[in-house]
Amino acid sequence: MNWKIKFNSPVVLIICGLCVLSYLLNSFIVEVNDQISLIPIFGWKEIPRMFSYIFAHGSGDHIVGNLSLFLIVAPILEEKYGPKRFILMIIATSLITAILHILFFNSALIGLSGIVFMSIIMVSFTNVKQGEIPITLILVMILFLGKEVASSFSEDNISQFAHIIGGILGTAFGFIIQPKTKSVDPDKNSIGL
Repeated sequence: MNWKIKFNSPVVLIICGLCVLSYLLNSFIVEVNDQISLIPIFGWKEIPRMFSYIFAHGSGDHIVGNLSLFLIVAPILEEKYGPKRFILMIIATSLITAILHILFFNSALIGLSGIVFMSIIMVSFTNVKQGEIPITLILVMILFLGKEVASSFSEDNISQFAHIIGGILGTAFGFIIQPKTKSVDPDKNSIGL
């Protein structure tokens, strides 16, 4: 059998690549986190930061933790919903999290973790049938979001708020956004649904 490497999940791989590039530039060449992190100011010049902050990470542990989880769950979502819908979910999550963060907090925000939490919750919807709520979704929400709510009372540099918003948006997207329809494979005698 001949094995070959496949460039699957281009959206996921590009986002991961931008995170790694940003981290390496920030760590070894020039301080880019100051330029791309979300700062708590509303203004036209700050609009790009409402999306770019997801590429900035503060430490090796921060980026490895986020990218590890993102690489596990996000390709499933990109395949199920298609790249365009998945990009729109990422953009919406980034923007809504940014706006709420600016409204309620007076600190900078960096990292992909809100998108990661959105993805974790959404992946629980992968086999949902109409009118059903899977118990795995309930358990994931209790474990991940419950932990973030409990952790929000501790003094650390982690934005549990971004995690919680990502999880809430992942739940909303899971209920609202329909997966892409499967295409018919001309080599098979089956009908795509």
